Amino acid sequence: MINKKYITAAREAVSTYNAIGSESVIELQDILAVLIGPSATPEFTGRLAARGIRALVDMTIPELKEEGMTHNQALKVHSGMLIARKMRSAGKANDRYVIRSPEDAAAYLMTEMTALTQEHFVVLYLNVKNEVLHKKTVFIGSLNSSIVHPREVYKEAVKYSAASIICLHNHPSGRPDPSPEDIEVTKRLAEAGSVMGVELIDHLIIGDHRFISLKEKGYL
Repeated sequence: MINKKYITAAREAVSTYNAIGSESVIELQDILAVLIGPSATPEFTGRLAARGIRALVDMTIPELKEEGMTHNQALKVHSGMLIARKMRSAGKANDRYVIRSPEDAAAYLMTEMTALTQEHFVVLYLNVKNEVLHKKTVFIGSLNSSIVHPREVYKEAVKYSAASIICLHNHPSGRPDPSPEDIEVTKRLAEAGSVMGVELIDHLIIGDHRFISLKEKGYL
């Protein structure tokens, strides 16, 4: 009964969105509830929504299934996110974000990453003009070199024909000081990038509305 009320409320929010005309009245959680269907619970959609629209857009069907969805549910959510990806690509095709400095890279994700309560390791894939082609969250959780594998980072570079990458991860503590693990991961990725011909331009650590560039600190 509670589930039915939840889905009904979510459908109502989505169906009246255009009439109200304000993004503030519709939540990503409501959209996910409608896409997933009658089995969706507030706890499940809330956990997914907490990842953020950028992360969900980049998730594959197997990754969505790992979150606890059936194949059909994952297919519906993935299809909805594909529309968002198409819209994002259309909007950025002629006006891609250009990164000329560590400040540019930090500004691109500062607001999003400062609010995260878990560590997220994010990679920006750039073309020869230093324009952002693609963004991917490679890992969520405590950072260490055995988990953040170069293969997972650079396979996307091949997929998008990227000339270089910039890595970013957040410290939920708010302090962006690099740990020994941060430095080890950076050096390992830089070595792999050198072999593949895809330069690791920088690795930024995001804190509470501040950041540190490991390149500027001399680790790259």
